Amino acid sequence: MLRAGVIAVQGDVAEHAAAIRRAAERHGESVSVEEIRTAGTVPDCDLLLMPGGESTTISRLLAEEGIDEEVREFAASGKPMLVTCAGLIVASRDAKDDRVATLSVLDVTVDRNAFGRQKDSFEAALDVRGLDDPFPAVFIRAPAIGEVGDGVEVLAEFDGRPVAVRQDNVVGTAFHPELTDDSRIHGLAFFESD
Repeated sequence: MLRAGVIAVQGDVAEHAAAIRRAAERHGESVSVEEIRTAGTVPDCDLLLMPGGESTTISRLLAEEGIDEEVREFAASGKPMLVTCAGLIVASRDAKDDRVATLSVLDVTVDRNAFGRQKDSFEAALDVRGLDDPFPAVFIRAPAIGEVGDGVEVLAEFDGRPVAVRQDNVVGTAFHPELTDDSRIHGLAFFESD
C-alpha cells in the first residue's frame, strides 16, 4: 500500500485526500492518506501533496514546524509530488513576494493572484498535456506562472499564461483540481509516468 502525505497546515486537505483515493482506485493502487502538520512524516511518504491556502501562512508554518526541509528532500528524492495554487507559489523558486519563503522545488516564478481576487474566481475547461479530454479547472485567487526554467514542461495554459507544469517528479497547478470530482490531475501527478 502506498502512503500519501497531504501537507495539512492549511488548505483543502480532505478534498485532496479524497481525490488521491479516487485516482489510486482508478489506477488499481491501494493508498493510505496521512495529514501532515509536524515534521517527521514526510520522509516516510511515497506521494506528497501541498495544497492551496494562503502562501505566506503556509511557508511560515512549514518553516516553524521544520517541514520545509523535508519537502525539499522529498522532491529531490524523485518521489511524485503535486503542488496546487498556494502550494505552487511556495514550491516555486520566486514568488515575487519577500513574505513567502519559497522552497525552490519547481524552477518557475509565480505571480500571486494573477487572475484576480476571490470575487474573480472562475472555471475553465483546460487542455492538459497527458489528458485525453479537457480538465474542469477551478481558479480561486489563482497565481500564474511567469518564467519557466529549462527543465520545466508546460502542461496547460490559460489566457496565454502557464497554469500547469511538470519538472521531473513535481507537478504544479495554479488551479484547484481537488474542487471537482475529476481526479485525473492527481492521477497524472502520482500514478502515470511520462
